[in-house]
Amino acid sequence: MAPKGLDYELLNENVKKVQYAVRGELYLRASELQKEGKKIIFTNVGNPHALGQKPLTFPRQVVALCQAPFLLDDPNVGLMFPADAIARAKHYLSLTSGGLGAYSDSRGIPGVRKEVADFLLRRDGYPSDPELIFLTDGASKGVMQILSTIIRGPSDGILVPVPQYPLYSAAISLFGGTLVPYYLEETANWGLDVNDLRNAVSQAKSKGITVKAMVIINPGNPTGQCLSEANLSEILRFCYQEGLVLLGDEVYQQNIYQDERPFISSKKVLMDMGPPYSKEVQLVSFHTVSKGYWGECGQRGGYFEMTNIPSKTVDEIYKVASISLSPNVPAQIFMGLMVNPLKPGDISYEQFIRER
Repeated sequence: MAPKGLDYELLNENVKKVQYAVRGELYLRASELQKEGKKIIFTNVGNPHALGQKPLTFPRQVVALCQAPFLLDDPNVGLMFPADAIARAKHYLSLTSGGLGAYSDSRGIPGVRKEVADFLLRRDGYPSDPELIFLTDGASKGVMQILSTIIRGPSDGILVPVPQYPLYSAAISLFGGTLVPYYLEETANWGLDVNDLRNAVSQAKSKGITVKAMVIINPGNPTGQCLSEANLSEILRFCYQEGLVLLGDEVYQQNIYQDERPFISSKKVLMDMGPPYSKEVQLVSFHTVSKGYWGECGQRGGYFEMTNIPSKTVDEIYKVASISLSPNVPAQIFMGLMVNPLKPGDISYEQFIRER
């Protein structure tokens, strides 16, 4: 009998090459032990609610009302839900084209993208264009979207930190590119030396590899560090000199537990540097509702913001995003609530701060 299309030997070789430790052999073995009755604490991936973290009340109230809008017509809704949750649910429903069951724009709901842009302006002090913000099904989907756009084949290399979150090695392998490692220096607070970056690029070139992009994970995963402003400036200069797009994985920016090294975004440092860097360096930054005090991993909400990316390239990214029609709409509401949080004086503010 002739082999069939999904027989193992006929599969895409890039799929078979993928190694993804987060769901790899250790995870599969742990799942087997769990089925045998063993108690397993899964720490292979940041998944706070699975380890007992309670969800924040206010965003769940808002999304519950958006999911069941008939509750808003109930005369007793004010006995079950606070007025600010009711108002916010009505706000988000007014932004959709038919509630949470309707597709949104492939980039995400325009009103939520505007809320993300406003958040970025408050955070960095520089304006952000909602047209250059795409909402995604978690940051991982955004990372894969951008990597798939960059990588043409095995001669395209991506600089990735070691240690790293294995999304990058897996996705680069899946898309047929080449991972070019650079090593973080543990004794220097997990910082990096630009000379090591230059050596990594030189070695890649000697093997016929064109390095096209550099990944930074800031705050670090799994290393936990925040890169200093000076280090970020060096990285951005290096990207300018080498013509690299910088991919800034900033999903842990709420997980800061010390004051001496705050989180500073790549976008802020880039804009502070001024021309030619602020006008030339290509930057894509990623964020999510999965980490920080939200920990809403299962909701699959994220975004990426593009800086200095040519308009024709943005059009191509939009075209590919359109294949999936729409990012997860309830998660877009979670994202809006994260970037536009409750303010002092709001009815639910005190409870929100306590829970946070």
